[in-house]
Amino acid sequence: MSDSPLRPSSLITTVYGAFLRRLGGWISIADLITLMDELDVDGPAVRSAISRLKKRGVLEPERRGASGYRLSETARPVFDEGDRRIFASLEPADLADGWAMAVFSVPESERSRRYQLRSRLTWLGFGNIAPGVWLAPGRLLDDARGMLVRLGLSEYVHLFAADYAAFSDLAQTVGDWWDFPAIQTQYAAFTDTYGPVAERLAAQGGPGPADAFRHYVPLLTQWRRLPYLDPGLPTELLPPDWNAVEARRLFQQLHTILQTPSLHHVQEITGLTEGTDGT
Repeated sequence: MSDSPLRPSSLITTVYGAFLRRLGGWISIADLITLMDELDVDGPAVRSAISRLKKRGVLEPERRGASGYRLSETARPVFDEGDRRIFASLEPADLADGWAMAVFSVPESERSRRYQLRSRLTWLGFGNIAPGVWLAPGRLLDDARGMLVRLGLSEYVHLFAADYAAFSDLAQTVGDWWDFPAIQTQYAAFTDTYGPVAERLAAQGGPGPADAFRHYVPLLTQWRRLPYLDPGLPTELLPPDWNAVEARRLFQQLHTILQTPSLHHVQEITGLTEGTDGT
């Protein structure tokens, strides 16, 4: 994980999601370039990434005395959904809450819709248990419903709240539905990267705002990939050596240390305040 550079568009998405939503959802392009320069992303790369995010409908241009970009209204629910995945996933699901099951059938003539369904269900944390049948912890039911409606995919899907009744050992079976070794490899890479960072910050007695920002944005950008690989299965169904526990503890520790000073740094650079009208 640490060997692959983070894309400028991913870092910018993190800045909007972690800070700018709280500060009105808008930033001038000049201030964004200043912030991204602290993350070793130069101006041309920022402008190129902004262009891609605009084409994807994530950002919209808006002038407020200076040229800038605001988070689009259609993107806000996606960021809210991401918050639930990123932060709710710090605790495993409760087995008693049951399951969300999605069953779909898409005509061959609409093959692209089938691909979109598979990729979005995977992104939400669903595992494929049979052709056209996908399963996730029950707490993902509302997010799945919202995603299907938002993307115009609901007509292809039957969504169920389900309970497992019989007949196999569920703890063994779920290993066929989710790729546990691949998930653990990603968690191990995260811990290897950020364990030393946590030790260094603890020895220093806490970072200043600018230093916190430089650590927090890459940290959160890397972490937010992981909850979409890991569905947050109940503890009873996980391998005994499940290394997500240590990775989650590490993320929570660094998040607690870095979030507030990072926000203060963004406010200092931009002059934006919480509660600013984002419309």
